[in-house]
Amino acid sequence: MQETISVAIAGFGLVGRRHAKAIAQVPGVDLWGVIEPEETARHAASALGLRVCESLDACFAIGGADAFILATPNDVHAHQALACIDHGRPVLVEKPLATRSSDAEPVVVAGECRGVPVLVGHHRRYNPLIERAKAVIAAGRIGTVRAVQATCWLYKPDAYFDAADWRKAPGAGPVAVNLVHDVDLIRFLCGEVSAVQAVAHPSARGYANEDVSAALLELADGAICTISVSDSIVAPWSWELTAREHPVYPPTSESCYLIGGSEGGLSIPDLRLWHYGEGARDWWAPISATTLMRETTDPLVRQIAHFAAVIRGEAAPVVSGREGLQTLRVIEAIQASARTGARLSMRPEPERAASAPSENV
Repeated sequence: MQETISVAIAGFGLVGRRHAKAIAQVPGVDLWGVIEPEETARHAASALGLRVCESLDACFAIGGADAFILATPNDVHAHQALACIDHGRPVLVEKPLATRSSDAEPVVVAGECRGVPVLVGHHRRYNPLIERAKAVIAAGRIGTVRAVQATCWLYKPDAYFDAADWRKAPGAGPVAVNLVHDVDLIRFLCGEVSAVQAVAHPSARGYANEDVSAALLELADGAICTISVSDSIVAPWSWELTAREHPVYPPTSESCYLIGGSEGGLSIPDLRLWHYGEGARDWWAPISATTLMRETTDPLVRQIAHFAAVIRGEAAPVVSGREGLQTLRVIEAIQASARTGARLSMRPEPERAASAPSENV
């Protein structure tokens, strides 16, 4: 691989344009161009002076880029990722890796068998505040994690859904679109999910998906996580409104994750670490908080830099295709439990293929 890596972006919507801005900030990575079948988005890319192809095949036919970012609708992720792998091109797939784990698994296996890097765009793992939280938990500063509360409540306007029909379709509700990020962070910070029980209610706006859901996640090390999501609640408690990660969202001073341990508590993203005084674990004793420091660099920029390092063989993926597949399996279990009312166990992930969730623990 030459010193400068050229990256093409498939899909030039909101997320694709953010990736383009991130690439411009990473030395040694160039934006090759855009793959976009939609006319308005093609014109927007052309207006910025970018090379534009209508399809991946057209891009491959002229040599294409060294690597690809897929910021396209979820239902084409697997097909496009397999095409990139077939051409030996490393690929960063926006979350989720596919709409179903049965579609995502062949992508993971193909990448592993061909030795082609497959990364999944769970970009929050690259946020310095998450890296700091992970280090605090791993160092035992809150003791053994016993419980987690995660909230993703926000209100998407009607215009968000009217802009793309797929956003109203089955499988495109906030569980798959939003909660997938939160589930990925819970796995990253606190360990694997061993069982799931969930409930969901249909969209009050009449769309063919849910607009509110809640789940009880049992974690492999014995902790319990309660997590809920809605895209039809007016509230400040979501990652988007608390993490100050993207300036388009007006920030609040709230937190959206609470992690409780045997020695202390941690709230995220404000990174407030709660402890009793020396030798005093007693609910009648004073409890105090320390706000932890961290960097404030853009996680999307860090993700692009990491993608380049993986392509060059300098790093292992932070969020591999297999990691993205396991998060997708948890989301599927939440959706299945909400449909059936059953408690579903998550079978351990073997080295290669894994089975779907089972209704029997």
